[in-house]
Order: sequence, then C-alpha cells, then structure tokens
Amino acid sequence: MSNIRNNWTKDEIKEIFNRPLLKLVLDAAEVHRKHHTFGEVQVSSLLSIKTGGCSEDCAYCPQAARFHTDVKVQALMKVDEVLEAAQNAKAGGASRFCMGAAWREVRDNRDFDRVIDMVKAVNSLDMEVCCTLGMLTPHQAERLADAGLYAYNHNIDTSVEHYSEVITTRTYDDRLNTLSNVRKAGITVCSGGIIGLGETNDDRVGMLYTLATLPQHPESVPINVLVPVEGTPLADNSRVPFDELVRMVATARIVMPDADVRLSAGRLELSIAEQAMCFMAGANSIFAGDKLLTTPNPEYNSDMDMFRMLGLTSKAAFADGRPADKKSAMQHEPC
Repeated sequence: MSNIRNNWTKDEIKEIFNRPLLKLVLDAAEVHRKHHTFGEVQVSSLLSIKTGGCSEDCAYCPQAARFHTDVKVQALMKVDEVLEAAQNAKAGGASRFCMGAAWREVRDNRDFDRVIDMVKAVNSLDMEVCCTLGMLTPHQAERLADAGLYAYNHNIDTSVEHYSEVITTRTYDDRLNTLSNVRKAGITVCSGGIIGLGETNDDRVGMLYTLATLPQHPESVPINVLVPVEGTPLADNSRVPFDELVRMVATARIVMPDADVRLSAGRLELSIAEQAMCFMAGANSIFAGDKLLTTPNPEYNSDMDMFRMLGLTSKAAFADGRPADKKSAMQHEPC
C-alpha cells in the first residue's frame, strides 16, 4: 500500500510510542485492519536443533558457554528427528516451523550440510521453514534459499546505542549485514528485539526506528520480553510491565504496517486478556508449543482454546506467497 514508509524519523516514532495507551491501541488496530485479515494469527513452532555452547556473550542468553545455567549442551539433531518434530508441529496447528542453532555464525561444514537437508525435509511438508543460525555469508544465504528456506530470523535485539551494553562479541553492523545477505538471497526477513534488557524508552524507539527504516521492512517482527534466567548477567532484571509490551506491539504495527508482529518470548506470563489486547494492538503471529528454544512457552492446546475464545483463526502457510515468487518480484523491483 502507498502508506508504507521507510523514512520515519525517531521523533515521529517517539510521538506514536508516547500516545495515550488506549488511543495508541485504537490507532494500531485501524492500521492492522487495513493491511491484514483481522483475527487471523500465524502459528509458528520453534525447535532448538543445536543447544548451548555458544561463544557469544549475549547477556540475556542461557545458551552462552561462558554463563553457568541449567542449559545442557546438545549436539546438532538428526534430520529424521527434526522432521518428526515438524510433523508434530503441523498436526498441532503450526504453519511455520523454525529451527534454531546456538551458533555465532554458520560454518561451511557437514553440520551446515545437515541443516540444508533439514530445510529440504521440512519444506516437503508444505510448511514455511525458518532458521536462526547466527551470522550468514551471501553464499550461505543462497544455499538456504535454494533449499527452500522461507524466512531467516536474526534479531537486532535493541537500539544501536544500547547494544554494546548487552553484547560485545558481535557488532550491530554484523547483524545488519546478515539481514542484507538474507534479503538479497530472496529469503523473507524475521527481525525484532527484546524488551527488558535495561534499555530506556528511547532505546525501544531506536530499535523500531532501525527496523522501520531498512530499505524493506522485515516481513516478521518478533517482540520478545526478557525471560530472566539464573546464571545470566540479566537474571535479576525486573519483569516488563504489560503496558510496555502493548506499546511496542502497537508502535511496530503502525510504523511497519505489512509486517507480521509476533508475540514471542515472555508470552507464558501473559493472561488471555493481556494477549487479547496485544492482538487488538496489531500482533498477528505467535510461537506455540511448550518450549521456545530453552524457555517455557504456552502449549498448543491452551493456545487453541484461546483462539476459540477470542474468535481467532490460524493463518495458512504461504498466505503471503512463496520464496521463489518473492525473489522474482524483488529482482524486478527498481533499485
């Protein structure tokens, strides 16, 4: 639509973010109804295919090798194990299956070859396949695209100003470069952030500003709420108040109208009424299943009960087109 903008200013986003909460939700709901099927929510499942032992120092992450948490290191799963998990997720109502590996970056070795086979196997189920594997080179992104990868998740986490307070082992530009490599390969982009990292409201606005001023908005924007884990540097951070999550969801919806705004980590702490307000504010995607990588998450059955109560419907796989279609369209767009 013609009102998709990539030239937002921080002051404009800040004005939206600071509107009275109910007005902000109403404004976001109006935008949502113009760009999406109201009441339709995408259900995704996320599986940790390689757990723990990561060399990064992300202060929120229990999978970092340098932190002493209860997460046990597990080697890369076998293809048939992943395929079985994807089949179960599809049977539970998921249309997208996401695979996460605790790597700093992808390496061109047998493990990556196995991930390529996983992508092909899950793709054969007619599900949207997503991966989050760390940093990617252009060639690695092309390999994933050729295997049928639909989406790649690589969060920017927070604002550029606050980033070094949370992570020092890779830069903000490293993250943006990976997003660029993914986009050029014709894979849809999934990128959002985390609130509750000790950031200010200006940092939250700054994170949304970065995403909303990319040459093309991410197709999926996860809004995560920190789940403090004992043994990590942020273990003692306070829980994020619910209204602050709603502000993030609503502001993301307004400045990135076509994106799927995803309720991600921290959803287990929300009541059905609180989730309903997030859906009103423009959230239209969730992760379902009892675990989100290594943190607890609502189970499929409870989510389906919520869908019935609220009158929500599940979004079908590839409702927004397939990767090959998107890549073809992108290649024909003017630079």
